[in-house]
Amino acid sequence: MTGVLLVALGAGLGAPTRYLVDRAVQARHETVMPWGTLTVNLAGALLLGFLTGLDAPREAVLAVGVGFCGALTTFSTFAFETLRLWQTGARRAAALNVVLALALGLGAAVVGHLVGAAL
Repeated sequence: MTGVLLVALGAGLGAPTRYLVDRAVQARHETVMPWGTLTVNLAGALLLGFLTGLDAPREAVLAVGVGFCGALTTFSTFAFETLRLWQTGARRAAALNVVLALALGLGAAVVGHLVGAAL
């Protein structure tokens, strides 16, 4: 299977997963914080870190890393939601969103990598 097909296959699963997880998480919270986007971004960072820790084969990196994680995670939505929070006066929530996304995202990637490398 070619690289493009592997990426497309992974992305075809990652994008609907992102949408469904985001909606399920947001439906459980009555706050302005974009918890759904944070959840999918952290899950993607953890999974990609795990994949790199495993030293996975090229095909797995293409399908899961580039395709699935690429479609699951979303920097553009994170940036838009943070800007929207800031513009509507929810400046503390905007700052918290940035801090949580960066700190927890990096932490998730490191933990995933360490777990993958340990296997």
